[in-house]
Amino acid sequence: MTKEEYKKILSLAISNEGEAYEYYKGVSEKTTDKFQKKLFRELADEEQGHKKALEGFLNKDISALHFYEGANYTISESVEKPKLTLDMRPADAIALAMKNEEEAMTMYSEFATASSDPGQKKLFEDLSLMEKGHKTKLEELYTNMAFPEAW
Repeated sequence: MTKEEYKKILSLAISNEGEAYEYYKGVSEKTTDKFQKKLFRELADEEQGHKKALEGFLNKDISALHFYEGANYTISESVEKPKLTLDMRPADAIALAMKNEEEAMTMYSEFATASSDPGQKKLFEDLSLMEKGHKTKLEELYTNMAFPEAW
């Protein structure tokens, strides 16, 4: 993979993280539920941190990217994506965020599959793992909220 291709891929990932930040920030500002406000503010902060980290990778070698794979509970895949409303139940707000992370994970995974360049493929696989980590965190939260009887 050329340096320009690498930068183009990272720029796409940076843009996606920026959009996720704006989305979560907007929800946190509009919701009246204190739990959702805090949750979406934390998600926005996390996405902003990921964006900054990816911006830092623009000047590093591709081998510098490493992400924890984490578990894949596949809860997100079995939940329908709720519509965004200002009066969402907390579990629905988490489900929405979880589905957004699942979509990002799938997109990067599909890019990896379509890549013929080994370096580019690895970059997309690593980005997919990063999104999978976000999804796993939200799935754990969702399970605790949506199914309290399990505890």
